[in-house]
Formats: sequence, structure tokens, C-alpha cells
Amino acid sequence: MHRRAARILLYAGVVVAVVGLSKAHAAWSVPAYDYTGSFRFAWSLAYIALLCGAAYGLGLPDLARGRRAAVVAGAGAAGGGALGISVFQLLAGTALLPRGVVFGTAVVLVPWFVLCATLARDGRTRAEGRDRVVLVAGPGEAAVLDDDLDEAPERPAIIVASLGVEQARALGEDRRPLVDVAAERRATVVVLDRHAQGDESIVAQAGVLHGAGVRVRTLSLFYEEWLGKLPVNELERVSLMFDIGELHRARYGRVKRLLDVTLALAGLVVLALATPVVVVGNRLGNRGPLWFRQTRVGKRGGSFEILKFRTMAPVGQGGGEWTAEADRRITRFGRILRNSHLDELPQVWNVLKGDLAVVGPRPEQPHYVAELVEKLPFYDLRHLVRPGLTGWAQVKFGYAASEADALEKLQYEFFYLRRQSLAFDLRVMGRTVRSVLGRSGR
Repeated sequence: MHRRAARILLYAGVVVAVVGLSKAHAAWSVPAYDYTGSFRFAWSLAYIALLCGAAYGLGLPDLARGRRAAVVAGAGAAGGGALGISVFQLLAGTALLPRGVVFGTAVVLVPWFVLCATLARDGRTRAEGRDRVVLVAGPGEAAVLDDDLDEAPERPAIIVASLGVEQARALGEDRRPLVDVAAERRATVVVLDRHAQGDESIVAQAGVLHGAGVRVRTLSLFYEEWLGKLPVNELERVSLMFDIGELHRARYGRVKRLLDVTLALAGLVVLALATPVVVVGNRLGNRGPLWFRQTRVGKRGGSFEILKFRTMAPVGQGGGEWTAEADRRITRFGRILRNSHLDELPQVWNVLKGDLAVVGPRPEQPHYVAELVEKLPFYDLRHLVRPGLTGWAQVKFGYAASEADALEKLQYEFFYLRRQSLAFDLRVMGRTVRSVLGRSGR
């Protein structure tokens, strides 16, 4: 609740600051003017959107882990918004908003952003204590789940106890180990894997806990709600048991494609502006061809040629090995392109052609796909939809530098396929902005 309140207060504060200072300027100007009836009203709304976007992109209020991080993010969001609207004013050649409103808002919002981040951090700490999990699963599952909860959970939780099926099984009316452990550890959530769900005595104990107010989840549902992915041992079993938006909802597919084309057209303008800068950078620290082309597997297993700005030395770019985040083949200027994600910009042409969507599973090279399909019979399910420029697996996990990483990412991709919708696509786009501005994800 604290985190939700922090988000509402943060965006409300932006509105109050911009509108309040704008109305004050209108009232105190000589002569005074009607703020809502002037052209400045529309531009103040644009400034509000810019500030809110900058705050979200820099992870406010949720992702600032300490006061110093909150101050840096707050100053960056407020300063970035002010700089953005100033650039618009410079290009327009006129004062769209008064300087007092632009810079006054920035000054006021920095402490407000820090306060909201502090409130969200307090809510996160409380939530970690609130979701106390007792897990009934096979050996090793607790360690994997612990690591996942430490990384980037959708809902914070801690595992307070882990029992095997044999340990959790009831041995008569007076010996109910699952009930006893849950009471002793003050559990708020009990999670059962497939084997535990098949044991009547464990299910009966879970029923008692459910009646006492403890939430009960299957392992698969817990992964979905708390981690935003599907567990690896459930992938093959559930691979046919859900609808996929692009396949089963025609209206969604049309709206998604329309949004893709609109964003791609806007991206072409940015590409045209960025290309001369990249040409100069290549001459200085990345000599060789401007473009990098590579065959990737697309929708329904078809192949296409993906287009990027080249970031590696020209020799050996064909795709003989997995690309690591700190790959030795990346050039000096290529590193800048990757860190800024500008190397991905030419893919807007692939989006416009229909090879890619803006959001979807990232396309892989054919030889990797052949290897993974052979080892994972359900891997090919990801090719039922158009691959994406960005995706849920990218914002949650990042690089896949091995087959094990590819399997980890597949858990997030199946979650995306299961939840595919326009709202989820917009959520991924927002997370991508955060990843780019925060230099995380890939």
C-alpha cells in the first residue's frame, strides 16, 4: 500500500507543482492572463507528461534503494524534464512556458521525489516482512526460488521455511507438520509444488491454513504472481494450456500492429538524426561497415535479416558463439552504442517491414534455435508470435550468454505469451525505458 501511495503522490505532486506555479505566474503577470485559456495550458500538460516519464524512466519511486540514489534519480528526473522542455522551446524559438515555471518546478520536485522514494522504500521493507513463504517442494527448489526473489521480484517475499513432501505429510490428527511450521514461522503464503499437490494430507493441511487466512498457491502460480515467469519444470506441461493474444484475439493483433507501425515511423526520424553521429563515431573508434546484418528466426519459424549498427570488430561477427555482456569483440565506440542501446535503433526498419514487433520474444540465430528446439521440445512455441525489439525477458533478465540463460529467459517469455495483451505490451515498453535510462537490461 505504501508503494502504491508513493506512486500516486509522486505523479500528483508533479501536477500540483506545474499547475500551481503556472496559475501563480498567470495571476501575478502584468497584465494578468487566463492560464487555462492560454496556449501555455497545453504546454504545461506536455511538461507534466515529460516529468512523469522521466521519473518513471529513472525508476522513481520504486527502484531507488537508498537516499543517495533517490537524490540522484530525483535530480535527474526533474533536471531532465526541465532540459527537455527547454529544448522544445529552443526549437520553437519562443517561450512556451515561463522560465520560473520550468525551473521552479524542477527545484520543488527534487525533494518531493526523494520523499516519495523514501515512502516507497518503507513500503518495500514492510512488504518483505508481510509475504512470508513456506515452500513444500522437491530438493533444490528453495535455493532457486530464494535467488529469484533476491533478483527482481514483481512482489517482494522471503522464504521462511522449506519442507520436502515427506516432511510436510501429516502423520495422524495430532501431527500436522505443515500447519505447525506455518504457525511457528508466521507464514502468510504456502506454496505447493506438483508432488505436494498430489498428497491428500498436505492438501488437507493447506485447507486448514487457507481457512486461517494464509494464502495457498501452486508453485506455478507463485512464480507468475511474485516473479513474473513460469517455473522451468512446468514449461512443457503448460505449453498448450493458455491462449496467446496474437493467435486467439484478432483485434489485439491488429491494434498491436498499428501501434508497432506508428512507433516505427517515429523511430525512423530518430534513426535519420542518429546515423550521421554514428558514422563519425565509427570513423574514430569502430572502423568498418556501418551496418550489421544477421539472419534470425521470426514468426512461425521463418527467417529474416535483422539490422543493427555494428558494435564489434568486423572479423568474426557471423555468430559462432553466444554474445556476452562484456564481450571482448566489442569495439570502443561499439561499447558506447551498446550502453546507450543506439545499436538497436536500425531495427525500427525491421518493425516497419513486419519482421519484428516492438514487444515480443527476442529473435535468435537459426543454429541456436536448432540446438534449443532439439533439447527443449517446447522451445518452438515462442515462434508462434512475431519476435520483438524488446521483451519481458529482456527487461527482467538481460543477456542470454549460454543455453542455461536461454532456458531462464524462456520462463519469462512463456509468461509473456500467457499474459500477452496491449496493457502488458505498454508495461514492457515502460520497463524498457527504465532499463535504457538505468543502463540495465538488454
